[in-house]
Amino acid sequence: MDKIERLHSVTQFNSKRGQVTLHPLVSVLDQSKSSPIKPYRCLSEIYIIFLKDLRCEDFQYGRNTYDYQEETLLFISPGQVFGFDSPEEKLVQPVGWALVFHPDLIKGTSLGKKISEYKFFDYDVAEALHVSESERLIVLDCFRKIREEMERGIDKHSKTLIISNIELFLNYCVRFYDRQFITREPVNKDILTKFESLLKEYFQSELPQDNGIPTVAWCADKLNLSSNYFGDLVKRETGISALEVLQAKVIDLAKEKIFDRSKSISEIAYEMGYKYPQHFTRLFKQRVGMSPQEYRFAN
Repeated sequence: MDKIERLHSVTQFNSKRGQVTLHPLVSVLDQSKSSPIKPYRCLSEIYIIFLKDLRCEDFQYGRNTYDYQEETLLFISPGQVFGFDSPEEKLVQPVGWALVFHPDLIKGTSLGKKISEYKFFDYDVAEALHVSESERLIVLDCFRKIREEMERGIDKHSKTLIISNIELFLNYCVRFYDRQFITREPVNKDILTKFESLLKEYFQSELPQDNGIPTVAWCADKLNLSSNYFGDLVKRETGISALEVLQAKVIDLAKEKIFDRSKSISEIAYEMGYKYPQHFTRLFKQRVGMSPQEYRFAN
C-alpha cells in the first residue's frame, strides 16, 4: 500500500470512523463504537494518542516480558506517519480508545509551550508505553473528564478545562514512562553496554577519519532505538545526557593516545574524528581542566 493520506483535522479522523464531532479541535473516541475501516496509512497533522490492547490487528508493538500485559499507549505527533497495511484489504474494527487534538487547540497556552518536552511523542512504535491496570484506569478517567467537557457544549471555560485535563494526562504518562524505564532496567543496562562497545569499535576503526565524531542519532540508529528514547534511557540510567556520555568516551580514548608523544595533538584530534583540532582541545579542556598538551606533560 503506497498511498499515504493526509490527516488534517479532528473531524476527518472522527468521520473515517463514523463518529460525530463534538468539538472541532479535540475528540475522545471509544473505538468499539467506531465503524470498521479499510487499512490505510496517514501523515498526521494532529496529535493522536491510542490506548489499545496489543491483540488488535493494526499496530505491532513488540511487547517484552518485563512490560505490563494490560494495554498500551501509543503517541503520534504532527508530521508522523501511522497506520497499517493489510494485503487482503479487509475491513478492520478499531479497538480501545483514542484522544486526538489539533495543534491549534493548545497554541498560546502553557501546554502549547511545553508540548515538545513530552519526548515520547517521538518514540518509535516498539518503544510504546505499556500500562498496568491501575494506570489504565487513570488514563480512562482523564479521557472521561475531557469527553464530559465536550458533551457540556462549548463555553468560556471549555478550552481551559479540556487543555488542563490533556496536560494532566500527559504528566501522568511521564510518570508511567519513568516506571517503565525502571521495570526495563536490566535491558536498559544491556543497551548501555552495547553503546559502550559500539563507541569502542567505532574509534578502533577508520570511521572517525572518514565520518568524524559519531552523533547521538547515529548511535541510537545502530542500537535500533529512536533518538529521543535513547537519550531519555541514557539520562535515566547515568544521570547525564547521551552526548555527555559520548564526549566522555572520546576524552577517555584520547587520553590513551596523548601518551604517544610521537604524535602531535593535532594528529590525535584528526584520528579521533575532529576536522578542526581546536574543537578537540576546547572539549578536552572543558572536561579535564587542562589542555591536551598540559595533560601530556603532567602525567
